[in-house]
Amino acid sequence: MNERQLQILRELGELGSVTATAEALLMTPSAVSQQLRLLQRSIPVPLTERDGRRLVLTDAGNALAGAAIEVETALARARHTIEEFIDRPDLGVSVAAFHSAASAFFPLLLRGRTGPGRPQLSLADEDVAQDHFPRLTRDYDLVLAHRLDQAPPWPASVTAGTLLREPLDIALPADHPLAAKRRLTARDVADQPWITVHDGFPLMATIEAIATAANRRLNIVHRINEFAVVAEAVAAGGGLALMPRWTTRPHPALVFRPLSGVHTRRHIDVLHRPERSARRAVRTVLSELHEAAATIQNRDANAGSGPKAALPGEA
Repeated sequence: MNERQLQILRELGELGSVTATAEALLMTPSAVSQQLRLLQRSIPVPLTERDGRRLVLTDAGNALAGAAIEVETALARARHTIEEFIDRPDLGVSVAAFHSAASAFFPLLLRGRTGPGRPQLSLADEDVAQDHFPRLTRDYDLVLAHRLDQAPPWPASVTAGTLLREPLDIALPADHPLAAKRRLTARDVADQPWITVHDGFPLMATIEAIATAANRRLNIVHRINEFAVVAEAVAAGGGLALMPRWTTRPHPALVFRPLSGVHTRRHIDVLHRPERSARRAVRTVLSELHEAAATIQNRDANAGSGPKAALPGEA
C-alpha cells in the first residue's frame, strides 16, 4: 500500500470509473488497473466490485478511500512543514575549517551577525589530511578544505566550490640573508633548515616539488601544522617555511617571498553534500563565505602585498 494507490482508490470512488480516474491523474487506464490490483493484494477483503460495466468501491473500499483523505492531508501537512523548514533563514548551520582558513574566515562570518532572521552558526576547527575532508561533510553542513592546484578534484559525492586560489610564499626571518631578494628559487632555499606540515597534508606536495627542482633532499627539522606556531618558529630561527599569502596573519619579525620555478598555489574550497544546500540558511552562509573570500583577497591587495616586509630601501 502506498500513497499513489490510495490516491487512485479515492479518485475512483469520487469519479466512478477507471477511465475518468486515469484522465484525472494523467495515467493510462491500464496503469490505474494495475495499481488497484497491487493495492488489493495487501488487503484481505475486496475493495472494488463490478456494477454493470462500471468498477465501483465496496464498503471496505469506501472506508479505505476515506482513510486516504486523511493520509493525503497528513502528507500535505508534512510537505508544508518541510518547505517551511528549508526556507527558514534562521536555522543552524555548522561550518568546519582547517586552522588557517578558520582564522581568516570565521571572524568575517561572525561580525555583524545580530538581529532576527540570520543563520545560527556553529563553528569548528578540523585540521585533517586532504583525503579526509570529504568525510567531514557527514558531520558539518559546510567544510572549508584545501588542496594544491595540481591535486585531483574532490570526489563526486560532495559539491565543491573554490573560495580562494591562494599563493604560497617562503617565510623567513626579516634579518635572514635571503630576505634581500625580491624572489627566491628552489636552489636558494634548498640548503636551509625547513619547518613543514605533517605528511599527508596538501603543502607537502609543494615541499617535495621544491626538493625536485633543487635536485636535493630538503633538511626538514620541524613538523608543525598550525601556521601561527610556524611563524613563531621561523621568527626564532628554526628554519624556513612555506606559508599561505592571504590567510596568514602578519608577523613583525618575518618577511614573505614568492618562489620562482615551482608551482606554489593552493585552493581553499568549500565542500558540502548536495542536499544541504536545499536549506536557505546554508545558501546564505555559502554566499557569506564567498563575500569573505573577496574581502580577504582585497585586503591583501589594499595592503600592497599581504604579510610581506618591505625590502631594504623600499618604503
